[in-house]
Amino acid sequence: VIINVGGIKYKVPWTTLENCPLTRLGKLKSCNNYDEIMNICDDYDVSCNEFFFDRNPSAFRTIMTFLTAGKLRLLREMCALSFQEELVYWGIEEDHLEWCCKKRLRQKEEEAAEARLYEGEMVFSETTQCAFQDNSRLSLCMRKLRDMVENPHSGIPGKIFACISISFVAITAVSLCISTMPDVREEEDRGECSRKCYDIFVLETVCVAWFSFEFLLRSIQAENKCAFLKTPLNIIDILAILPFYISLIVDMVSTKNSSKPSGGAGNKYLERVGLVLRFLRALRILYVMRLARHSLGLQTLGLTVRRCTREFGLLLLFLCVAMALFSPLVYLAESELGAKQEFTSVPTSYWWAVISMTTVGYGDMVPRSIPGQVVALSSILSGILLMAFPVTSIFHTFSRSYSELKEQQQRAASRQMR
Repeated sequence: VIINVGGIKYKVPWTTLENCPLTRLGKLKSCNNYDEIMNICDDYDVSCNEFFFDRNPSAFRTIMTFLTAGKLRLLREMCALSFQEELVYWGIEEDHLEWCCKKRLRQKEEEAAEARLYEGEMVFSETTQCAFQDNSRLSLCMRKLRDMVENPHSGIPGKIFACISISFVAITAVSLCISTMPDVREEEDRGECSRKCYDIFVLETVCVAWFSFEFLLRSIQAENKCAFLKTPLNIIDILAILPFYISLIVDMVSTKNSSKPSGGAGNKYLERVGLVLRFLRALRILYVMRLARHSLGLQTLGLTVRRCTREFGLLLLFLCVAMALFSPLVYLAESELGAKQEFTSVPTSYWWAVISMTTVGYGDMVPRSIPGQVVALSSILSGILLMAFPVTSIFHTFSRSYSELKEQQQRAASRQMR
């Protein structure tokens, strides 16, 4: 049989096609008339028994190699998704691909799905903007508000709004650091409030007021309120803003209860309230995550973490296996031959294994004997090697994610200019 694909002819024996009866080529032999043949191929020459297919000849060359030799691999010069379409057309399953080529195909599918999701979000935002295309004053204000709070590159108002937001995030981080100073903590424990403590509270109140105002503006311009509240960055905003108001309510309630005479139960209650307040104030550090709205690097970091969950899982698995191996060894070496009993049990040796394999080395637990030091050297070298294995893949994923996000932003900017 003569098969013509994109102008390139192949002479193939029928026995080769019989090996894959479910493919498009395998169905040619079962055709009984001209109409059935034309349902399979694009053209047919009866005189020389030649079947014509208007498909990619490079991809078909790889498919012919699979039919004859049983090896199916992707082409470097061809897009993996296009080759996937060729496989679907010829009726060949993806399971026949080599494992390295299958991994590359899955990676391209994930990237294409993320790109489609991003494009869908952009189209949705454009359609919501088109919904306010009337010339009313309300629609004009909504368009300007959306550009200001969502797109810093839209103009001067968007840049000013982004700079103010970043400034308040920096002020919040500085005030959180100052509030943990020993003199401020002592005044807080005594129930006093000096001028510095009062200024910190006023500064924090102004910052939270701005963040609340910003969140309100974002919620006003959002067309779909449910989708707005499900966005990860908006969830972080809520978790960062709510602790301030909750701490105010708890502080007011604790002040009322402290004014009433009580015994030991009241003191325990105040201690618990103080612990809750310190925990809620510590949650203010979540404001730093709001920088991801304006930082391409933080967005790339989040995308990399989401894409490299398998690599991070492998890293954690490597560490756990190595900990389970070296912790009993160092315990046995130190308990039998060590000069000091620092390694009292295997669970306490886990902590030493973690800080040694990650090359942190606090020095709170140190093996003294020669066998223990040999085990320590082995654990350190193993930790360096095991942590280096997934790092290369994570780095390449980070670089690829950064390039993709940068290209998406450029496409969005060019679309907006048009």
